[in-house]
Amino acid sequence: MSTQVQLFIGGEFVNSRTEQWIPVTNPATQDVIAQAPCATMDEMEQAIASAKLAFKSWKETPVSERARLMMRFAQLLKDHQADIAEIICQELGKTVEDAKGDVWRGIEVVEQAANIPSLMMGETVENVARSIDTYSYIQPLGVCAGITPFNFPAMIPLWMFPMAIACGNTFVLKPSEQDPMTVNKIAELFVQAGAPKGVLQVVHGGKAQVDVLLRHPDIKAVSFVGSVNVGQYIYKTGTEHLKRVQAFAGAKNHMVVMPDANKQQVINALVGASVGAAGQRCMAISVAVFVGEAQNWIPEVAEAISKVRPGVYTDPQAAYGPQISPQAKARILSLIEQGKKEGATCLVDGSGIEVEGYPNGNWVGPTVFSNVTRDMTVYKDEIFGPVLATMAVDSLEQAIELVNASPYGNGTSIFTASGAAARKYQHEIEVGQVGINIPIPVPLPFFSFTGWKGSFYGDQHAYGKQAVRFYTETKTITARWFDDDIQVSGPNMSINLR
Repeated sequence: MSTQVQLFIGGEFVNSRTEQWIPVTNPATQDVIAQAPCATMDEMEQAIASAKLAFKSWKETPVSERARLMMRFAQLLKDHQADIAEIICQELGKTVEDAKGDVWRGIEVVEQAANIPSLMMGETVENVARSIDTYSYIQPLGVCAGITPFNFPAMIPLWMFPMAIACGNTFVLKPSEQDPMTVNKIAELFVQAGAPKGVLQVVHGGKAQVDVLLRHPDIKAVSFVGSVNVGQYIYKTGTEHLKRVQAFAGAKNHMVVMPDANKQQVINALVGASVGAAGQRCMAISVAVFVGEAQNWIPEVAEAISKVRPGVYTDPQAAYGPQISPQAKARILSLIEQGKKEGATCLVDGSGIEVEGYPNGNWVGPTVFSNVTRDMTVYKDEIFGPVLATMAVDSLEQAIELVNASPYGNGTSIFTASGAAARKYQHEIEVGQVGINIPIPVPLPFFSFTGWKGSFYGDQHAYGKQAVRFYTETKTITARWFDDDIQVSGPNMSINLR
């Protein structure tokens, strides 16, 4: 019998009273390993009310105490990294090292949250007018909410609630219903770190539960990571209900390869960046643009990628795991077929791959297309699978024009030996995150994750200083003190300041 995933409300793990359950499956076998509840409306109200009550005392907790909570939490996450990774492997199918990396990138954000005292500092100007001073405070918003995707079940929740809570807010988290057990383990460790009751709530479910968070008057801010259509819905609905919203959406990341680049470095980078994590990451390289003579390298890139094989996480030779669901697999296979029909050359076809002993797994092999044009579906749509489209242009200017014409702007990279080419690219490209000889330019948490255009809806980005601004308000005070007839006195003194 599969496990029933619990809710985390008011500092306690509780069994849901719902009659609606979502099966959580192992994507390598289709075995049901758990049942995730769709929290009832009463349970959603209880979670939000608990967070609202906890905010009254949590916002008064000294910032140094909040920082120390994050220090303890980070250490517990490190101590249990392998345990969390094992859960990720079971419910998402990632390889062990990929799952450990998922956890570690989240730990880095918690370490940044432990630096919260310096990040919460305001500003001061003395004598803005005669004997008048002006200064600002950074104060929390209240109850914040997070809605997270399946592909990074540890990292992305840890993008959100540690920074929000360190700022003095309380938080309601709704993780993906496809892999909810990872977040429950993380919440368990947060309690062990000493988090007060009610500071973090975890609710499970689908659209109905998300809608409660988007519409509830006590939710002040919503953070989301997911697909384009859902991201647009989250942003429109949340802002319509007067909430602060950051919504990270889809991507179509390009890697530009100049002919002066190191060929072997390019090949190695493309293998990992295009099919790693089964392509299920918003920073994957899904389009490689070869400039000039570099297009002659496309067959070698395809050959290298063709040697990559998916498999179960217990197989140390597996490069990546299965797709999250049969529906995701079917969608990717459909897009591969569409690419063939529209005239792209399929150099490597992973649509018929099998993994011995796991006939029911959601396997998609590495796939490479050449002769791709910008009007093709495999170029326009985010595939979210191990599929690389290759294109050829004559110049860096044409490559820049191609990338800038994309409606997405999550990440991009250029491989070159020319500082001038790199400088031109980083300056002119209309993408939020740029890598130079680095295929996946995800910044460390003391910067911010900064997608542009159709990859992001909102104003302030994830983690780093921008997250602090997203989860806080600035209060500005202008003060004047009159010194007439003020007595400063003590046991043996009396001074007239007149």
